[in-house]
Amino acid sequence: MAEKKGRGKIAALVWDLIREPVQQAGYLLWDVDYYKEGADYNLLVTIENPDRQKPIDLEDCEKVSRLLSPLLDEKDPIAEAYYLEVSSAGLWRELKLEEHFAFYMGERVRVKLYAPKGGKKEFEGNLLSYGEEGLALQTQEADLLFKKEEIAKVTTAEEIF
Repeated sequence: MAEKKGRGKIAALVWDLIREPVQQAGYLLWDVDYYKEGADYNLLVTIENPDRQKPIDLEDCEKVSRLLSPLLDEKDPIAEAYYLEVSSAGLWRELKLEEHFAFYMGERVRVKLYAPKGGKKEFEGNLLSYGEEGLALQTQEADLLFKKEEIAKVTTAEEIF
């Protein structure tokens, strides 16, 4: 089963169902989110290009949507009617999974903390490592280590393209 941190049961189920077909189509499955907005249920599938220098465009999203629609209809993992949206991970991607951190190792990231550390809640630098011990970041001032429980959010720090 996919890592469930921050992911509901339906999103985790869909993740497991679509990950391989998305990869076989030449994309990385970045995230799956299932949520209700007003009266509507939405399934948001976020994809990334393995070549970070090539942006995801509308054609890529349409291709993956056409791939997933029949698969989701056949497997029927969601009881209620929903809207399927396939999207790019965006310019400032949130890093949530181990593979996200591996994909951006050595790159500039922004770390936001729940509580201030040294008087600051936000740090930017190069991602040195991510694992059980936490996240190591190389800033202009020093190398820093943040425990996972201190971290509210990690995103890419610079525009990708």
